Amino acid sequence: MQNPLVSILTVQYNHIEQTIQFLESISQIEYDNYEVVVVDNASTEDATEDLKKVMPKATIIRSEINLGFAGGNNLGLPHCHGELVLFINNDTEVEPDFLAPLVQLWKSTPNLGMVSPRIQYYTPKGIVQYAGATELSTFTLRNRSLGFGEVDNGQYNDTYQTGFIHGAAMLVPASVIRKVGPMESGFFLYYEEYDWCARIKAASFDIYFCGEALVYHKESMSVGKASPLKTYYMTRNRIWFAQRNLKGVSKQLTLLYLYAVALPKQLLLTLFQKRWDLFRAAWRGAMFKPSLYENRNRSTTHI
Repeated sequence: MQNPLVSILTVQYNHIEQTIQFLESISQIEYDNYEVVVVDNASTEDATEDLKKVMPKATIIRSEINLGFAGGNNLGLPHCHGELVLFINNDTEVEPDFLAPLVQLWKSTPNLGMVSPRIQYYTPKGIVQYAGATELSTFTLRNRSLGFGEVDNGQYNDTYQTGFIHGAAMLVPASVIRKVGPMESGFFLYYEEYDWCARIKAASFDIYFCGEALVYHKESMSVGKASPLKTYYMTRNRIWFAQRNLKGVSKQLTLLYLYAVALPKQLLLTLFQKRWDLFRAAWRGAMFKPSLYENRNRSTTHI
């Protein structure tokens, strides 16, 4: 019996060499039934020909504007024909046998909503980035990535349910996407996969971590430098996530904490650092009006 078709979907923005290395890695996988869709998120140069040289059968879609992580993936979804869609960053490389355990877990788990593999940092070698995650605190909206920073000695090779997946690599059945809808493109950056997880769990599906599958992520172990862009979206989307996914007393307490504790602390820190650009970005993020974006992409993106 033929394996189910898996659509491997990735988004790139300017880092053409990373995408080429990613495609070279994907071309070595042992799984025998997959397609590749690459969304170019308005890179300064059109790399379609270069990418086609590496993987001639790949579908390359070029956006004229940068749609962000969720929006870029959503642009590619109508071009995905598989029973399963693997959303995976272009700054990753994979083990040749990584895909089969994810597909097998889906086959054996009727209620699977999404699953992420074990993720190690590309450098230094052998260090865990993700091996599952705890649930978000309904008060602070913080959680913990299991295994983070540990030497991988096989302690996370098992498969188990988890609080949240990792946006760098996540396998989602197409049937789940049709039922729940795609990621909310209004997030643009940060919290979009958390929001998607929350919606998928609210639809009574389960979230899994699969330790048998291994992906290497070229993200740095050190936290990236603060920027107005990051500050704006992290502030804005943390609040928006609470507004979209919490209810009742939990929602009110969380919003009270975010506005009365977390935001003043953040603003005071930026003032102490004399980072007026970050102060303005955090303030703008806190003043965001989510009603402008609610439900926008659920009615416009199909798979």
